[in-house]
Amino acid sequence: MLEFLDSVSQAFNFGCMKDSEKGRGGLQQSFLTGVIALVFLLVGYQTALLVHRAAVMKITANRDEPDTVFVYMQHDGSVQESGGGSVVRKEVRQAVRKDSQHSSRAQTVRRNVPYPAPESFRFDPNTATVEDFCRLGFTPKQAESIEAYRKKGGRFHRKSDFAKSYVVSDSVYRRLEQYIDIPLLDLNDADSAALDNLPGIGGWYASKIIEYRNSLGGYSTKEQLLEIYRFDQQKYDALKDLVTIKEPYVYPLWSLPADSLRKHPYIRNYETAKAIVMFREHNPPDAWTVEQLRSAGVISSESATLISVCAQHK
Repeated sequence: MLEFLDSVSQAFNFGCMKDSEKGRGGLQQSFLTGVIALVFLLVGYQTALLVHRAAVMKITANRDEPDTVFVYMQHDGSVQESGGGSVVRKEVRQAVRKDSQHSSRAQTVRRNVPYPAPESFRFDPNTATVEDFCRLGFTPKQAESIEAYRKKGGRFHRKSDFAKSYVVSDSVYRRLEQYIDIPLLDLNDADSAALDNLPGIGGWYASKIIEYRNSLGGYSTKEQLLEIYRFDQQKYDALKDLVTIKEPYVYPLWSLPADSLRKHPYIRNYETAKAIVMFREHNPPDAWTVEQLRSAGVISSESATLISVCAQHK
């Protein structure tokens, strides 16, 4: 650009010298000044466009990738008895995507710049952001509609629920179905709010599920939900494919003292708890089985069936 300006200057200086001989040097010199000013104006405009384009590219690049990922530990409120009667508070490790804060002008650029060709990546429709949905091929209006549905308390429990959304066309769903990833709810980690969101549960049953989990020490099988008062087969069938138990609880039957044993719902009374402790004291460890407890009359056949599902085996 400097070479260009120098050439322009030399050319017009030469012209001015010629014209000065004819008495018109002042007019040509003014014209040269105007041309140079115009060139600088054009250079400034092009520079501003370049800076603007670079800023837009940076903003949209940040939009298309997660800004920040936070990993944090949280207590789920439950406790678990370990060997010797000690209590261990359970912790849950979660990675949560958080977008950095952006100015309103940056957000406007994000909304107005078209997204590239639709992408396909694993996503949870209950936590994906508006920008995630736009990257997946939804228009901003469609993405905001999904977010509005969630803000009103809506939730996609299954892939089929997402397919029923009026903004999800059949062709888009067919493309994205294999990428939809709705995590199962872990019964041993879920809090009351998460349980409340399950179909047919609500606040009362959510509190009962947690209350029974604390009584058991933790769930060993999903079917233990059926042991909760008024929790029938129909209610269980409506959610059994939405919940899981990542680490089944193992009840330390052969190490707990009588005071702890009597609190378990499958034992319930102090006399049975004392009888279990006496059985351990008068029999070798290789005889410590739930079946032996039943054969010795320490526990009933019904209790033996229940305890065998969760008890620690020697």
